[in-house]
Amino acid sequence: MADVKALVSRLMTLEDRIIACMRCGNCQAVCPMFGATHMEADVARGKLALVDDLAHELIRDPEAVADKLGRCLLCGSCQANCPSGVKIMDVFMEAREIVYNYLGLSPIKKAIFRVVLAKPKLFNVGMRIGSPVSHVFFKKDNSAQQTVNSPLLRPLIGDRHIRSLPNVPLHAKVGSINEPRKSGGLKIAFYPGCMGDKYYVGMAEACLKVFKYHNVAVYMSSDFACCGIPAISSGDGKAMVMYLRKNLKLLEDVDFDYIVTPCGSCAGTMKEYWPKYAHRIDDTAYYLAKDIAKKTMDVTQFIVDVLGVHAMQPRDSAVDVTYHDSCHLRKGLGVYTQPRELLQANPGYHFVEMKEADRCCGCGGSFTLFHYDLSKQIGQRKRDNIVNSNARIVAAACPACMMQLEDVLASNHDSVTVKHPVEIYAESL
Repeated sequence: MADVKALVSRLMTLEDRIIACMRCGNCQAVCPMFGATHMEADVARGKLALVDDLAHELIRDPEAVADKLGRCLLCGSCQANCPSGVKIMDVFMEAREIVYNYLGLSPIKKAIFRVVLAKPKLFNVGMRIGSPVSHVFFKKDNSAQQTVNSPLLRPLIGDRHIRSLPNVPLHAKVGSINEPRKSGGLKIAFYPGCMGDKYYVGMAEACLKVFKYHNVAVYMSSDFACCGIPAISSGDGKAMVMYLRKNLKLLEDVDFDYIVTPCGSCAGTMKEYWPKYAHRIDDTAYYLAKDIAKKTMDVTQFIVDVLGVHAMQPRDSAVDVTYHDSCHLRKGLGVYTQPRELLQANPGYHFVEMKEADRCCGCGGSFTLFHYDLSKQIGQRKRDNIVNSNARIVAAACPACMMQLEDVLASNHDSVTVKHPVEIYAESL
């Protein structure tokens, strides 16, 4: 009975949140899913109508509800363009959690979210073992992105082009760091994220290089857990609370001015969702998470706004670079001038703006795993805009976006390289 009452209460809360939706259709014009499928059910307006009748639909066909809610990139384009100010992302996150509480998570998702991602040391060991083994299954595809693909695993992962796993992850290279402040200067907590620690290690090392150059003291734990965005995007609030407990414990006694991350999705989660889910722990966790949220910054924002790095005049021989706006960074956090400023802080590069720079690349985190054909179709439009800019480099301030761009560019045999803006700037130091 208590579970039923809790479900009814959450459904009523959802109804209160969506009552302001005017069904105006502004979301339709900016939705990348609708652009690919032209189906009303795939646009925010259609999903809000589903959520409005969620109790009935859950009883009638819960699997269909889960499928329809899952056909969303959570890019936030609809919310950013909603004239009524409906918090659509919050509604979708809550609706997914209600649905999966009702249905139960699949064994695979439960293993990933509540075992692998919840136990950083186990995750780290798995990645170290996986790196040498991966060379058995993957082969280089001779693309400019230096990606690999796997004919052997095609039934499982499709014709994906991904970077090889690094031989040594960041935590194994540098371990935990806790530097003293330098002459009373700044100290940051550096949160590389799962992708920065275990996949885009060169990007994370570029961040550390920049901090050292600017005399910024760094705290970084080798035991940081996932920020939680994969779990809550899949409706697993319980796993999010598990990660949050671990991360808050690692940060609670550390003196730092800012917590800085090179992942727009991590930054958005820490600012927006950590305080909300910390409420489920206790008041102490909530106030700590709220304080951390205020100190959270994207790394490009930190370097430009706090360290005062600005654009320089490009050299005559400068290489053209363009920039893709991460959805969580631009639409969620409003960070878009700083990455461009940082790219222009290296005189060896000349910045060119691509068409539709802020349109979703099609990754959407786990969306690309379960809807790869749609993800690739949406990504093709982004690829066309990149190539038409005539830039030799495309930068993105989100590792998930970087992975998606590498896949679509390699699939088209394009000679465009993908980098993080921090990597571009660090080259000049």
